[in-house]
Amino acid sequence: MAEEQRKQEIREALGAGARALTSLREAKEKLESARKWGIVDLLGGGVVIDMIKHSRMGDAVNCMETAKRDLQRFQKELGDVDVPMELRMEISTFLSFADFFFDGLVADYLVQKRIAEAREQVEEAIGYVESLMAELKQIV
Repeated sequence: MAEEQRKQEIREALGAGARALTSLREAKEKLESARKWGIVDLLGGGVVIDMIKHSRMGDAVNCMETAKRDLQRFQKELGDVDVPMELRMEISTFLSFADFFFDGLVADYLVQKRIAEAREQVEEAIGYVESLMAELKQIV
C-alpha cells in the first residue's frame, strides 16, 4: 500500500510540475514580448511604447507570480523529497517607475537588463522543473 501511495504522490507532483512548466513558459513568452517592446523603446519609442512595454511587463509579472505559486505546489507535492527551490522572479517596481518618469536611454537600458535577468531565471526554472519531472517519470 505504501508503494501505491508513493506512486500517487509522484503522479500528483508530476501534475503540479506540468502546471508550473505551463506557467513558466507563458511567463517566458510575456518577457520576450516585453523585451521586444523594450528594444523599440530604446530605438526612440515614446509614451505609447512605454505603456505597451509596461503592459507586457505587467503581464509577465502576473505570469511569474502564477508560476511561483505553481512551483510552491510542486515542491509541496514532492513532500518527502528534499528539493531546494529558490527562484527569485521579479521585476523591480522602481525601474518601472523610473522608466515612465525619467524616460531616457539609461532607464530604458536598466529595464531591458531586468527583463533579461527575469527571462534567464525563468529559463533556468524551466530546465530545473523539466529535469525533476524526468526523474519522477523514471520512478513511476
